[in-house]
Amino acid sequence: MKIFKPIIYIIFALFTQLSIAQYEFDGYVNDDLKNGKVYLSVIEDYRKISGVYPEQILIKATPDSLGYFQFKGNNLPLQNRIYRIHIDTCPEDEQKINHFSGHCINSKEIIFIANNTSILFFPFSFDNEMFCKIESNTEKATLFLKIDSLKNDMRFAFGTYRSEANRKINSKKWFTTFQNYGEQLEEPLAELYMYSFLSDRSNNLYAYYLKDIKENNYYDDLLKRLQEKYPDSNYVQQYENEIKADLFLVNHDLEKPISWWFYLIGFLLFLSILINFYLFKTNKTLKKGSFLKEKLTNQEQKTLDLILEDKSNKEIASELFISVSTVKTHINNLYKKLNVTSREEVKSLKS
Repeated sequence: MKIFKPIIYIIFALFTQLSIAQYEFDGYVNDDLKNGKVYLSVIEDYRKISGVYPEQILIKATPDSLGYFQFKGNNLPLQNRIYRIHIDTCPEDEQKINHFSGHCINSKEIIFIANNTSILFFPFSFDNEMFCKIESNTEKATLFLKIDSLKNDMRFAFGTYRSEANRKINSKKWFTTFQNYGEQLEEPLAELYMYSFLSDRSNNLYAYYLKDIKENNYYDDLLKRLQEKYPDSNYVQQYENEIKADLFLVNHDLEKPISWWFYLIGFLLFLSILINFYLFKTNKTLKKGSFLKEKLTNQEQKTLDLILEDKSNKEIASELFISVSTVKTHINNLYKKLNVTSREEVKSLKS
């Protein structure tokens, strides 16, 4: 009887849907998460597909004693959108801190495609794991789970060998695999989910993506598919802006060799700095010498000049036609004015 219960549930939901256009998302959470809150979010920014972002939340629910939760209503768009259900055990007073970067270790999530007429049930998987299975009235609701399975296959292939040769071969292989699979799904939102993964700047595949976007028409074709199916959605504008920005980046290669004139400009700037430093120092020395000269009397300045010529007191007295005691008086006076105590300190003022 347990096997047929989900099937009966889906059939009943389908008949209900015929009379009233409304969505219904419900399921079960693990025992250790029963005390948390379950949130339904709409994802308009596909760079924030996975994570906890308060601005995306539509409504919250509280699981019952059995871990059962339900979201039900008729206020969602009729067109498909990307949605997230996550359960969070963070206390409300700690959420702003724990969710600052969009990641929360105390949460569990599932991503899916739905609209206002979608009926989704999230049972436990065969190994009793939550959010690993979706039963729905539309196959598109399960596409992200299938893509996640493909991602795991890709990670295993890359992890087999970590050589550069293996990375190049697998990059080309898996880009082609993802793109071909995406076109077969006939759902641009699923392709957008794969694109957000392959073009993630923190991903090791990003370098190959920049090369692929320059040579492959797939990205232009995806834009056309998005415009045809979701002409008024935020997804189209965001994707178009990103493609333009990335094409601009690859068409203006930042890794081109630096031109000779760049080195010339650098040399001239360095030379200019040296010249300015020399002029500044010279000007400072001249200003200091001029300032000192203004402080001294005529005789003291003459005495100073002779000291700088290494003349003795007797030689200074002879040249100035004054006594040695008068020379000593001049020297003591200029020592005080220059705030020095020896001939060596006087000479250091010259430098």
